[in-house]
Parts: sequence; C-alpha cells; structure tokens
Amino acid sequence: MEGPAATIALVLAETAAGGTALLWLGGLWGRVRRGFFVLTGLAVLSCAVLATLAASSAATTPVGEAARLAVLLCALTSAVLGLSAAALILRLDVAGRALGLLGVPTAAAMLGGFATVAGSGFVPALLQLLAGAVFLGAVLDGLLLGHWYLTDRRLPRDHIRRLSLVLLVAVALEAVAVAVLGFGTSEPPDVSGFSPILGVAGLTVWLALGMVACTALIAVLIRASLRGQSARAVQGATGFFYLAVITALTAETAAKVGFLG
Repeated sequence: MEGPAATIALVLAETAAGGTALLWLGGLWGRVRRGFFVLTGLAVLSCAVLATLAASSAATTPVGEAARLAVLLCALTSAVLGLSAAALILRLDVAGRALGLLGVPTAAAMLGGFATVAGSGFVPALLQLLAGAVFLGAVLDGLLLGHWYLTDRRLPRDHIRRLSLVLLVAVALEAVAVAVLGFGTSEPPDVSGFSPILGVAGLTVWLALGMVACTALIAVLIRASLRGQSARAVQGATGFFYLAVITALTAETAAKVGFLG
C-alpha cells in the first residue's frame, strides 16, 4: 500500500476515527440535540467510506495480508458508522448511540490495521496514528459544533470550549508525533507521485511542523475568541476552526507522506 492514495486513505481514516471518538466520548450526548450527531455522524461516515475506496486503490498487487486487513477494517468501520447514522436519522436513538459507541473501538482497530502496514514498528506507528486522529478529529468536530451554535443559540459554550482545549492538547501530541516521525528515520520519505518539491531537504517534515505550529496559534486564538460574551465570539471561533481544518489537514498529509510505503 503506497502512493498518494495511501496517504489520503490514512488521513481520512484518522479523521473518521478521531471525529467518531470525540463525538461519542466527549460528553455531548443528552446535552446537544440529536441533529448534531446526525450531522457529524454523516461527516465521519463520508471520511470512512472515502478512506476505504482510497485504501483499496492504493493496495499494490499482489495484495498483502496486512493491506487486505486494513481495507477490511475500513469497510467494517464504514458499515458501523453508516448503521449508526441511519438509526439516528430514523430516530432510533438507543440503537444509534450504541452503534456510535461501537464505532469507536472499530475505528481504533482500523488505525491498528494501518499501523501493521507502516514501515516502522507497530506500537510507534499506532501512537502516531492515534495522535493524528485526535488532532484531526478535534478540528472537524469543533468546526461542526461551532456551526451548530447557529441553530441552537441557547447551547452552553462549555462544549466548544472543551473541544478547543482538546485541540490544544492534540496540537502538542501531534508536534511530538511529527518530530518523531520526521527525525526518527534515517531515510527521507518517498515522495514519488507527489510534488518533487517535497523531496528537497526533507521539506515534508518542515511543512508538517510549520502547519502544526500554525494550528497551535489558531487554537490559542480560538480560546481567546471564546472569552467574549457576545454571539459573535462563537462565530469568530468557528471561523478560526475553518483555518484549523486547512492547516491540520495539510500538516497531517505532509507528515504521512510515505508512512505506508
């Protein structure tokens, strides 16, 4: 499993896993309306389905057992998240929540499947993937929750403040993971199939670290915005979450170039 499709599959799988975990383990159930869970559930489902398709196209022939397992776990995660979203849409809240919670370990197993394909050891690879999942999941859920405040203006701000704090912690974990991934290997990542500029003097590492630093700055600005008491405070924080999605996806994509090669 290699090439740009493998990198995209990995980033999408991390987003689906992190978004699912923070959605169902973040203490939002019963405090935020069911529609938010439908919205976010469909978002992470889309990421999981696209990750499955990208991973399938990235699998080299002959397909190894590890790559086959990663694709199957992607498909299984997509199925569980799809059933959860369908149950919520049909207002089967108990079943939807149960399937959503089931999607958390299933998504973690999906990341474990990708870790077996990685060139480095399983445990370091899995830790890097988990850090990336929290990183990407925090920006995705934060962005969607910020928009949800437009439909539920009475929603307490504690929820989005908590997600902004999670983002700050995730940025620190991601910085460590990127540094270990970039500087802990003796050979530069294979950038064939990407822009040849990325192969110049380990540019992928510095691009990833730079984008992580930008995300850290944005996370601080989000926290500062939420100190305001007006309705525009949440709108400003949501705008910053837009920027965080861009910088976080760029950072994680650059960090995972050649990760599965």
